[in-house]
Amino acid sequence: MSVFQRIKFGTSVLLTLGTVAGTAAPMLNPAPVFAQTAFSDVSNNYWAKDFIQDLSERGIIKGFPDRTFRPDAPVTRAEFAAMIRSVNKAKTRDAVGFADVPSNFWAKGAIAEAYEMGWMSGYPGNVFRPMQQIPRVQVVVALNNGLGYEPTCNFKDVLSYYNDAGQIQSYAVKSVAAATEKELVVSYPNPKSLKPNQSATRAEVAAFIYQALVSTNQARAINSPYIAKVDIGQSVAVKIPSGVTIPIEYAKGKILLGPNDKSPITLTVASDIAGNNGKVLIPEGSKISGELRSTTAGVQFVAQELSIINGSRVPLNATSQVITRKETVTKGVNVGNLIKNTALGAAAAAAIAGVTGDRAIATEEVLGGAGIGTLVGVFLGKDKVDLYAVNPDTDLDLLLNSDLVVTTANTGICSNR
Repeated sequence: MSVFQRIKFGTSVLLTLGTVAGTAAPMLNPAPVFAQTAFSDVSNNYWAKDFIQDLSERGIIKGFPDRTFRPDAPVTRAEFAAMIRSVNKAKTRDAVGFADVPSNFWAKGAIAEAYEMGWMSGYPGNVFRPMQQIPRVQVVVALNNGLGYEPTCNFKDVLSYYNDAGQIQSYAVKSVAAATEKELVVSYPNPKSLKPNQSATRAEVAAFIYQALVSTNQARAINSPYIAKVDIGQSVAVKIPSGVTIPIEYAKGKILLGPNDKSPITLTVASDIAGNNGKVLIPEGSKISGELRSTTAGVQFVAQELSIINGSRVPLNATSQVITRKETVTKGVNVGNLIKNTALGAAAAAAIAGVTGDRAIATEEVLGGAGIGTLVGVFLGKDKVDLYAVNPDTDLDLLLNSDLVVTTANTGICSNR
């Protein structure tokens, strides 16, 4: 398993060039409060536009005050540390003091964190070489090692994909092979040209970091022809047997439904579902769409479709338990407190409005955005109403009612599996 479970996004930085004592030097400026997503020098057909735009929206990378991104500018090791440390993960080792990173150096904190998180290391002699332009191979190795990936295939077979594999230094071959299997490597204009010792540009670093997010199921894959892809396996069907439970989570802490509510809702898979060999079949973060249905017997979620985070969609025959818990809404209740962090079925929203006289329930609080106007009259004049109360954290885990078939890779170029 990866050395961390989920990537979380921390404080980002804005790298600009300033002048210190007459010499061009990187300076660290606070990031703007808004995410800049359009840059004057990144056209709509620029090869890395989608990578750059997504990372900018996430706050991991920023542009410059003149609204440029400077995609072809080389990145120094210090600048890369400032970028990669904004992709937070657990620290795996204690900081060290590099001899060539003085206490007042602009990126000292970023370098320390990038080292502690396992993204970057120094050179022999306890030096970091912060102003050295970082080679593409170092970016690949940094990301791969930080994520803890190991090659599953014969690394020589994997590296044969590249027409310049002979230029990869020996220390990096296994990391590059593992990163290639995980599709971390992006090369424009030819994905089979690794260019390992060429200085990485800002656009290339953005693409590499984005692919790291994809590999950990934190971003949807971008359909780019410049991602290095080796055939390590053909798709095979894997059966998840009926009776397996899928844990779920939901953005709201509570759901209220009235009688005969039928509300569309999308739930999120709360943790990986793996096969007997440990291979993840349904990644955490995948989505399950369906309906919450209430009858006189209770409330049950009926699943309809599973959207796996890699983009595939399959029909899903699964249901939750039947929930019979109820909550009484009385006239005079504080509606704001009642619906705080709560999703409402249309009938529940109408019941609350009818009993309390409060017609200001926001449409976005109602599942599916359903209108409630025509339903309110049913509840006018009542002093109280009983609504079903669903706790998503405990009530909506799903039980497979039939076998679920998903696809996964099995055979390919690997010779040591």
